Amino acid sequence: MIVRSLQLVTALASTILLLGTSGADAQPRPQSAKAGAGAKGGLAAEVSARTLHNGMKVLVWPDHDIPNVSLHIYYRVGSRNERPGITGLSHYFEHMMFNGSKEYPSGEFDRIMEANGGGNNAWTSQDVTAYTDWFTKDALELIMKMEADRICCLQFDSTSVESERGDVASERRASVDNDNGEFLDEQVWATAFSAHPYQIPVIGWPSDIERWSISDLQDYFRTYYAPNNATAVIVGDVTPEEVLALAERHWAPIPRQPAPLPVRTVEPQQLGERRLIVRRPGPTPLLEVAFHAGPGGGPDAEAEEMIEAILTHGESSRLYRRLVDRDRTAVDVSSSVHHGFDPGLFLFHVTVSPEATPAAAESALLEELARIAREGVPEEELTKARNVLLAAHWRRLKTIDGKAEALGLDEVIGGDYRRLFATADRYRRVTGKQVREVAARIFDERNRTVGVLLAIEEVP
Repeated sequence: MIVRSLQLVTALASTILLLGTSGADAQPRPQSAKAGAGAKGGLAAEVSARTLHNGMKVLVWPDHDIPNVSLHIYYRVGSRNERPGITGLSHYFEHMMFNGSKEYPSGEFDRIMEANGGGNNAWTSQDVTAYTDWFTKDALELIMKMEADRICCLQFDSTSVESERGDVASERRASVDNDNGEFLDEQVWATAFSAHPYQIPVIGWPSDIERWSISDLQDYFRTYYAPNNATAVIVGDVTPEEVLALAERHWAPIPRQPAPLPVRTVEPQQLGERRLIVRRPGPTPLLEVAFHAGPGGGPDAEAEEMIEAILTHGESSRLYRRLVDRDRTAVDVSSSVHHGFDPGLFLFHVTVSPEATPAAAESALLEELARIAREGVPEEELTKARNVLLAAHWRRLKTIDGKAEALGLDEVIGGDYRRLFATADRYRRVTGKQVREVAARIFDERNRTVGVLLAIEEVP
């Protein structure tokens, strides 16, 4: 992989430079292709796809440069699938999935993985839960067999349930309750959404963490961790034939379950600014400003990402230069855009300078947002943002793990893994006119939620 990836990155570095000098036509267009090892045309032809008879989708992308494999399994479940009383269950299973199954007792999954030169991890979002493994190619069948066992036969003994409940409660205290930035972010999401379950924190509300029952866990697992709700992505020193044969042997026999109920709630249009203030002990005030934005895979997703790059990527970005360098109202400013199944949030996070006020930082931030919505951006600034995002995109594809993640997210969130191979085209098609129109629509004061954390002295 090292040789081919370096060649790929070198070629695309030249492409990126051409974007800034010779116009859009200087960039080669990747060709589209049908799924399957025999398909022709572009990198998409390297990917093979099959849906097993139980509904599990399997994607295979061979990369023979090093004798390693990366396996990602994506379940279409996150906090958007939860409800009051069981919030946090998706994240809880991030813990439980490592605590023993029928054939592999607690601790065995990690022990066997490490004995075979591998490692693993997991993460949970509002939309998706992912389990990731990386290992030497010789362990391929063993790892696929272990994954099959925890899909079909996860154990729910009361000891491990209570142990992990305590770990999740402790994690919440450390990462949210005792972290002012995360606490404010949780409050902003809960305020910006009045109906949609994106208002639910991924880690869950404390009272729910304390009260899940084993039957809650079993029902949730049966519904959402079924093969027909999963997509597996395997990238590395493999062939499609061997992976798909092993998938038929170990994964296909797992019974499908009734499809989960869809999330039907649509967030009503926000008709006016929402504002919240919290007071907590801390070293400095914090400001978070959120606007409703589009979904992942939506027509304006790339424009939103380019706006984010223009505003906050690096010390030459607009908001850094204005808030940190010029006005000195902030010591740090960043942003994020949530691109999930449903319309999410475009968020700005500001650490207010000790010599300034949240109001001053907010005023400067809103002025810059109004300016980009009113005036748009010059072509050279658009080119810079495009180059930054494309460079990050291709750096991500240097590793088999990065490839597996990118391919899986485009398949699961974007709806088609082939989107990955048209990323450069989509960024190239974003125009200054689109940036201005998207900014004007999103950065409307009626679409805004403002959260302020005022730092107070801790009461003894």
